[in-house]
Amino acid sequence: MTVASELSRFTSTDGDLAYLDTGTGTGDPVVLLHSGYVDHRVWHAQIPALAADHRVIALDTRGHGASANASMPFRWADDVAGLLRHLDTGPVVLVGLSMGGLIATNTVLEYPELVRAVVTCGAATGEFQYTDPWTRELQAEMARRLAAGDVAGWLDAFVRVLPGEHRSVDDVDQGSLGLLREMAGGTLAKHTPGEKDWFVPVTDTFARASEIAVPLLTLNGGLEPADMLAAADRLAATVQDGRTEVVSGVGHYPNLEKPEVFNRILADFLHTL
Repeated sequence: MTVASELSRFTSTDGDLAYLDTGTGTGDPVVLLHSGYVDHRVWHAQIPALAADHRVIALDTRGHGASANASMPFRWADDVAGLLRHLDTGPVVLVGLSMGGLIATNTVLEYPELVRAVVTCGAATGEFQYTDPWTRELQAEMARRLAAGDVAGWLDAFVRVLPGEHRSVDDVDQGSLGLLREMAGGTLAKHTPGEKDWFVPVTDTFARASEIAVPLLTLNGGLEPADMLAAADRLAATVQDGRTEVVSGVGHYPNLEKPEVFNRILADFLHTL
């Protein structure tokens, strides 16, 4: 399930960032931004599907995968912009999952000249907070496990995001669960309890969402919590060219659970640009 290609390194102002750069197609370059705690391999089913028609760049976000941890204040958008300028890509399509979706909206707001279009999955803007009891309790359990140093328990809680509230981990592909565990365990091992959090958020992102002039697609699993789906709808309605799609029967990782459907919707969107 891993992508068999060698990672490249970009020397940023604070250590090296790792990324996969593949594909020789003539379509718009596509940058894949992964969810929290994992790495670029979460896109293993999308990278080869996209690479025939597009240059595909899949970044390990700072502090994740093979990328350096932060040692000074940083913003996700600045890291992405630095990489794109280093690679001289021209405007790109940003495709972000969960945390990666926030990175995508942050980047288009801060660096609109670098972005051709945006796809967000399992995300809205930085101000969104889950309010449903299941997600809030899962987040609290993960925090408790991490504070207690219970890595195994934390991983057990983390992978429950894949099936969501109304299914168990027995209901989903075990290979995807294993990949999530492997990636999250590797990222967790890069960090120490109580280390300083250098992340600086981009503020007022929803208030500024109407500034987003490029096409934006929200692409979510139908089993996401209702408040997540509502926030995605609000984002699509607020930007200047927003669209929504839902993959039925899946939760927070539609790209893992129904990759063929996800890839078709994504390809159809790319062909409209």
